[in-house]
Amino acid sequence: MIRSYLMNEGRLERRDAVSDEALWIDMIDPTGAEVDAVERLLGFSVPARADMEEIEVSSRLYLADGGAIMTAILPAHTETDDPEMSPVSFVLAKDRLVTIRYHEPRAFTTFPARAEREAPTLETAEGVLIALLEAVVDRLADILERAAQEIDGLSRRIFQRDEAETDHEKVLGAVGAKGELLSNIRDSLVTLDRLARFLGHVAQGRATANDLRDRIKTLSRDVRSLLDHAGFLSQKITFLLDATLGMISIEQNAIIKIFSVVAVMFLPPTLIASVYGMNFQHMPELAWPLGYPIAVAAMVISAILPYFYFKRRGWL
Repeated sequence: MIRSYLMNEGRLERRDAVSDEALWIDMIDPTGAEVDAVERLLGFSVPARADMEEIEVSSRLYLADGGAIMTAILPAHTETDDPEMSPVSFVLAKDRLVTIRYHEPRAFTTFPARAEREAPTLETAEGVLIALLEAVVDRLADILERAAQEIDGLSRRIFQRDEAETDHEKVLGAVGAKGELLSNIRDSLVTLDRLARFLGHVAQGRATANDLRDRIKTLSRDVRSLLDHAGFLSQKITFLLDATLGMISIEQNAIIKIFSVVAVMFLPPTLIASVYGMNFQHMPELAWPLGYPIAVAAMVISAILPYFYFKRRGWL
């Protein structure tokens, strides 16, 4: 699928086909024929999906004949903790922007409406690219804000011990999911940080307006600040993981302690019962009329005394 956008009276008008007048061409899971049509329009090849998935920086950020090709990893379906991560390529030609993607990041869906508020800055392909990247960064910031709130909720759930019904297994699952989400977002931000730096170098070699250069610098600073925040949240997730495992260990130790105390309490009665259970012929206590109640009383007392001792020492 191809969506072409061109500026008309301060609005991005959409065309569902390749247009020679398009300022921005958005290629979504394109067919071979659509790729050929765009390449004829640009005059050079656009990256294939296999090229977009390369991890080398030189394969993601490079200059082609008459244009700059930049690839970043962006998330989609971010309402859950398991977003779809896939590369998106931004091809900045002389007079138009081409994006190639195989999933639906929300920033691309909301950008046309946002572009109406920024129409004066979208007269060039560079302006569209920078505004689109700003929308992507804003979306990542929203994801991190939501993750931070949910991590704070997990923290309260772990450390507020008045909630005896806390299910640590579920907490561990939630902590792991948040850790995976932050890892994906950090990967995306790293690729965007590299892209912003590369775009800054590209802007220096082109006749880019000063205000656009300033926005590129601001974009780069925003990405780095989000990287720092994501790093802080990752450290907090590690702390919560250690804390949860510690709580589980404390609960297990408490259970083992109870069993150990009970075993010690029943050890003296067991000893007494074992002594009088021996089959020796000469055991004078066996002939006592009060031998049985005395033995039972001795077993009860020998069990109660350790209980009070442990209680006094605070072991129970």
